[in-house]
Amino acid sequence: MTRRLISSGSTFEEQIGYSRAVVDGEWVFVAGTTGFDYAAMTIVDDVVGQAEQCLKNIAAALEQAGSSMADVVRVTYLLPDSADFEACWPVLRKYLGNVRPAATMMSVGLADKRMKIEIEVTARKQPGKPVSS
Repeated sequence: MTRRLISSGSTFEEQIGYSRAVVDGEWVFVAGTTGFDYAAMTIVDDVVGQAEQCLKNIAAALEQAGSSMADVVRVTYLLPDSADFEACWPVLRKYLGNVRPAATMMSVGLADKRMKIEIEVTARKQPGKPVSS
């Protein structure tokens, strides 16, 4: 399988020069994804709402890549305020609780002050699962 680039349609991808996800063989690498609704380019102020939108954005990228949240093997959570992390746990558990990927949380600065969380995942595609066009 050749390398394939996945886009969410976010203006950030073109402006900065990256892909939402890259499929390389059986692996899917999803870029750090924020809580923006990329169709409207809007973001809610609430960290829990942003976490939910991050995971919806990631799920959509994985689907385009022929993968799913069930295939996630690694997740990294990035938050400017580590005190916000616990409030996100129910949403994270909703999407990844059955999968239980290896995980890391880091407190870091993000590119835009409105961003309260960014999530990055790596998934391993199931053999024979097609990549959508």
